[in-house]
Amino acid sequence: MSKTEEKELTFEESLKNLEEIVKKLETGEVPLDDAIREFNKAMQLAKSCDEKLKSAEEAITKIVNPDGSLSDFKIEE
Repeated sequence: MSKTEEKELTFEESLKNLEEIVKKLETGEVPLDDAIREFNKAMQLAKSCDEKLKSAEEAITKIVNPDGSLSDFKIEE
């Protein structure tokens, strides 16, 4: 999977592909060269998912101020 293809996938598509690769590798019936290739794809997908989750987390921890600027969301006790 190229970097361009990886960036075009949604989080859900990436996660589904990652799950399929894991299932395939867990069978133990994948030739070594293919397993290495699939493992590398899985690592790229995992990295992509992690980046998307971090980006989403950053987005939802921001609050829009009355002047339109963004600031970190904090719960005042």
